[in-house]
Amino acid sequence: MTHKKMQGISPKLLSGAVVEAESSTKGQVNTAVKESRNGSADFGPNSLQEAIQYFGGNLYIATEFLATVRWPNGPQCPACESRQHSYISTRRIWKCRECGRQYSAKLGTIFEDSPIPLDKWMLAVWMIVNCKNGVSSYEIAKDVKVTQKSAWFMLHRIREAMGTAKGFGAKPKLGHSDGGSGVEVDETFVGGRFRNMHKDKKVELQRSRGEQIEPDLHIGKAIVMGMLDRDLREVRAHVIPNVQRETLQNAILKHVKYGSRVFTDEWAGYNGLNYRFVHDVVNHMETYVNGIVHTQGIENFWSLFKRMLRGTYVSVEPFHLQRYADEQAFRFNNRGGKNKDDRITDGQRFRKVLAQVVGKRLTYAELTGKVGETTPF
Repeated sequence: MTHKKMQGISPKLLSGAVVEAESSTKGQVNTAVKESRNGSADFGPNSLQEAIQYFGGNLYIATEFLATVRWPNGPQCPACESRQHSYISTRRIWKCRECGRQYSAKLGTIFEDSPIPLDKWMLAVWMIVNCKNGVSSYEIAKDVKVTQKSAWFMLHRIREAMGTAKGFGAKPKLGHSDGGSGVEVDETFVGGRFRNMHKDKKVELQRSRGEQIEPDLHIGKAIVMGMLDRDLREVRAHVIPNVQRETLQNAILKHVKYGSRVFTDEWAGYNGLNYRFVHDVVNHMETYVNGIVHTQGIENFWSLFKRMLRGTYVSVEPFHLQRYADEQAFRFNNRGGKNKDDRITDGQRFRKVLAQVVGKRLTYAELTGKVGETTPF
């Protein structure tokens, strides 16, 4: 409503409209609280339109939503773990009655110390989680009204939450000791095409290749190793320094259960896996599929991964590549089953990311490599 239009409204009518707006906001908050506390896993929005209407610039609803996802049984003090608290509504924080510490729902999460309102964070999380090919920082900046630099920082913090564990061996192993459908293992190379490079960079790259004892056509490219469990429909991707036998097989030993069935291509780095696994090889010089022996599942993931990098992000530094791999792996792993009824909805995917934001704080200095990573709390 413009200032000129408001001049013609009586003070009583204007004050009544303000009171009605405030009561409406309180009603929305109370409704959101009841929905979130009823034990349903599907509370909150389930589409982008619903998310915009649900949060709608309301910090109280956004705070309550995050608090409910983080503390399903009620707010808990991060210092003494007490659930006895009082709520300071004007600041949207809690005060522990045991130790007296004040804490918010953002403490110890990717949102901590961020001046960006939580409702904008919610929309940014929704977009990156549910856009199949990712979303650029320019798009986030335009849609949620922040600068491109802030949007870039926001996206990296959200990717930090999408990565459930750091490094190989940090999660339960893939595969089955009795065989199962098997685990596909493969690696891919990420980097610019030689024919598209600047002349000076081509000369430098050719010189680097000429200095190698054993010529390597993939010098200048980053390497990502992936493993796909066919039964779990789960993929894990991690940046590795090289494709030597020691590197590849150590990763498989840490990540796949002993005795599982493993499918790879003919690369020499996989030779010797048959001592610990049921190892089947498909020779890509002859065929790509030999019955159930193939790596087409993990190749499907590489297709999605590179389409995201080339089509949306265009240029990615190797230093940040792991978070982009985590982003695509999260979306791939949270599609659900093959049947329509088993598929995961956008709302469920959104709530799962919010449940993973605790203990993954990322500062700008850490993101840009100026300091090492800090330990939460």
